[in-house]
Amino acid sequence: MLLKTHRQYPMHSKIINFFTDKNTHQMPGGTHFDDYKSLSTDKKVASLVIPPKLIIPIQQHIGHSAIPLVNIGDHVYKGDLIAKASGKISLNIHASSSGEVVSISQQYIPHYSELAQTCIEITTDGKDEWRNEPSLTPDYMQQPIDEMLNRIHAAGITGLGGASFPTHAKLDSTQVDTLIINAAECEPYITCDDMLMRNCPCEMIGGILILVKILRVKKCLIGIEDNKPEAIHSLQRYLNKINNQCIKVIEIPTLYPSGGERQLIKILTGKSIPGKQLPSAHGIVCHNVYTAATVFKAVAYNQPFVGRIITVTGDAIKTPQNMLVLIGTPIEYIIKQAGGLLTKKSRLIMGGPMMGLLLKNDQLPVIKSTNCILVEKDQLIPSNAIKPCINCGACVDVCPIKLLPNQLHKYAKAAHQTRLNFFNLFDCIECGCCQWVCPSNIPLVQYFRYAKTEIREKNQEKLKSDNARIRHNNRIDRLELEKKERKERHDRKKLGLKKKQETSEC
Repeated sequence: MLLKTHRQYPMHSKIINFFTDKNTHQMPGGTHFDDYKSLSTDKKVASLVIPPKLIIPIQQHIGHSAIPLVNIGDHVYKGDLIAKASGKISLNIHASSSGEVVSISQQYIPHYSELAQTCIEITTDGKDEWRNEPSLTPDYMQQPIDEMLNRIHAAGITGLGGASFPTHAKLDSTQVDTLIINAAECEPYITCDDMLMRNCPCEMIGGILILVKILRVKKCLIGIEDNKPEAIHSLQRYLNKINNQCIKVIEIPTLYPSGGERQLIKILTGKSIPGKQLPSAHGIVCHNVYTAATVFKAVAYNQPFVGRIITVTGDAIKTPQNMLVLIGTPIEYIIKQAGGLLTKKSRLIMGGPMMGLLLKNDQLPVIKSTNCILVEKDQLIPSNAIKPCINCGACVDVCPIKLLPNQLHKYAKAAHQTRLNFFNLFDCIECGCCQWVCPSNIPLVQYFRYAKTEIREKNQEKLKSDNARIRHNNRIDRLELEKKERKERHDRKKLGLKKKQETSEC
């Protein structure tokens, strides 16, 4: 478990001309705690042995599900398109390795809904063969912007900062003047972005230069927390090598949740983005550091998104480390490759301990947005340790959105939708700061998630009811119109017959 202590990071020499006091701004709220990142950063990134099977969901993104293109029994190669995007807000899905398609069925995947989704299961052949090996495109930076966007779309790249929004759609922004690269990685334990920046700065910076060209921006700010000195040094050294003045690395204080989109914008630019507005309305677009590296591979090598580095860590893992993992690899296999578990009594989380998704079992697959597999010794707070709220205000002090979590908790328990809307429940980013500092051990985030779900369901039911009423009223109006038209036809016919009869009598 994390300890409620403040971490004092040792001062390190300033390697770049960043200026915490001059170039950054204070974000509201936030909290400190031990980050436990050193568990996985003292080892090199390991390449995972090809798993015997892959379970690849056809929807790993916000938007419409992809459409399967393969059948059971088909042989596929690594990088083959196995499910095609079904619209602009949708993504292509590719085979992560070569093998045979053995199943297209409903299976459970890591998701808050806990519902089954269509997955394509592949039994791998161990060869990891490409049909067409990706190769460097000469002068790839000279490609037209439309071609770059087409390659990004074709590669099936989704935002890797948590929201899983299709990257090509997010790049369709106009009147943007600032690109922000989120390299904060503020959640405890997670270090995959840190290791990427240390080992592959060329890929990351190459991707940023492509994003700069597509968005036509003149300024790019990379926000990175000051607990990553090796990554900062690696990035600045590469930027000095290519002598680029557009991209600036800005070191920011280590404070959770500085990696939130709106929080990072506030720290780097001083701008506060209202909850119902997008950053693009203020001339800003944010992308995750790993997204930039994936964009580079897509544009420069025409390589689809089939694998990524993830952090496998926690106090219940024998050998915490970062691994290069194929999309669709079962979590059970990854844990075995990391030495297995130290104890059977553990809890499994996809993501970090603050905002991660608690998983029911280890049979679920890695998806594109998976950045960490965290296995902690089971030290859940017993139900009798939860006490009534004492209105101490600690949750209010740390909320980065300036909400009133104590009031939201009260109205969430009462299911008072009007008051929840008044206190801006849907502005909550579920960062967990309020829950972390609560002396009464109240699971505030769970209350807020439940309340949001209830409100969405009620709104959906109301929408269905309204639509049904509109259809009913339209039907009544249509029947009345048809009745009126029939009467008018009957009257015209009757009048015609009357005139005809009068004419014959004359």
